[in-house]
Amino acid sequence: MFKLPLFETLEGFMKDARDRSGLRPPGWPIFLLGVLIFFNGYLFFKAQVEQALSFMLFLAPVWLAALVLSTAWGLWMIMIRSYYIAAQNYILLEIRPPRSLMKTPLAMEAVLAGLHHYPGESDWHRLYVRGRVRPWWSLEIVSLEGQVHFYIWTRANFRKVVEAAFYSQYPGVQIVEAQDYTRTIAADPGNGWMAWGCDYKHTRIEDAYPIKTYIDYGLDKPQKEPEQTDPMANLVEFAASVGKGEYLWIQYIFRVHLWGEKYGSKKNKEGKPYTWRDQAKEIIMKIRSETREDYTDPTTGEKRPGFPNPTKHQTETMAAIERNVSKLAFDVGARALYINRPEKFDPITITAMIGLFKAFSSEGWNGIKATRWLLEYADFPWEFGNVRRKERRAKHLVEAYRRRQYFHEPFAFSDYMVMSTEELATLFHVPSGAVGSPALPRIQSATGEAPVNLPT
Repeated sequence: MFKLPLFETLEGFMKDARDRSGLRPPGWPIFLLGVLIFFNGYLFFKAQVEQALSFMLFLAPVWLAALVLSTAWGLWMIMIRSYYIAAQNYILLEIRPPRSLMKTPLAMEAVLAGLHHYPGESDWHRLYVRGRVRPWWSLEIVSLEGQVHFYIWTRANFRKVVEAAFYSQYPGVQIVEAQDYTRTIAADPGNGWMAWGCDYKHTRIEDAYPIKTYIDYGLDKPQKEPEQTDPMANLVEFAASVGKGEYLWIQYIFRVHLWGEKYGSKKNKEGKPYTWRDQAKEIIMKIRSETREDYTDPTTGEKRPGFPNPTKHQTETMAAIERNVSKLAFDVGARALYINRPEKFDPITITAMIGLFKAFSSEGWNGIKATRWLLEYADFPWEFGNVRRKERRAKHLVEAYRRRQYFHEPFAFSDYMVMSTEELATLFHVPSGAVGSPALPRIQSATGEAPVNLPT
């Protein structure tokens, strides 16, 4: 969409003022300030202002046409994509793990590889005329009054693909269609409910840096259950800690990552779309350059580059980055939502939600931190009307969660994370028997189809 000059700078200034001091300047004072500056300029520099206005009027057929066409094109894309998205049928499938499950998160990585499909955007007609978008999924960990459930939300016509991917790697699980839990309660902030939530993003701008994955925890190799250290167990136990009348919803909305899409028109050295693999090369080259120290030749006095001498951390970082970008990639948007009655609302839960992904974060590599939505409100005493603004923002958050929207209007964000199948499988996988929370319901025994040669 078209933006005015210095708009992003002004937007950033207003955001800093809001976060650091609680000052939330509305838009109309800035507009009035601009009008005042214009009239003062006209009063003291009449000739120059008239000349500038005449020049703008002369070029109006150019800039006005560009502005109108840019805005119209953006609205057209939003409209046709909205029609296409609304025309699809969606279902929610519950994943019920068996009581005894010995699979590692590597199995979930294979499941995600089976969902690495992107039909619908193969040519310009489908993209710009029919408004087709590639499918996205939502993996969800949900606590309904302390009972933890695992779900996957998908288009109805992808149900067979989803079931085949899970059954091929987890033969003992049950995949059943479930009622959409987000619609079973009103969850209307301000009308008998309170809601707090946020999205999550990488702590580093560079997506090529990996988070702490199951391989770093040693879960890529079979272990005895008492010896397993699954970082997702922390998240499951936290979800199980909510009490009666409390609801905690966590979702990972993901779609196939298309090369160069997140980085706009940026090109690599070869003139091709810039990807996170190009980003990885730049990071590795920077680390390698830091491992070499110039030395002076004692015989000639010339400065010469030294031999690479990386530390253990630098070597491990380069290896982790190369392993990360060598795998299939997804665009991932993470979101969490806590809903409760006002009289039972627990502020400590908010603190835990902000640090929800500490077990997956690393100081030297990458991490996941909270951002957006209700996190933007610091509750300074002088912030008048904050309650009403927070209720309005919370309603939008609940609606965004229910729609499972992160990549398209009206809830589209550009700071989504690019993650490999390894990273996403670490954040969400069918828990093995090592995750022994009593709040996680498991089926008593594995189920399967009857033998094909059974006599009848």
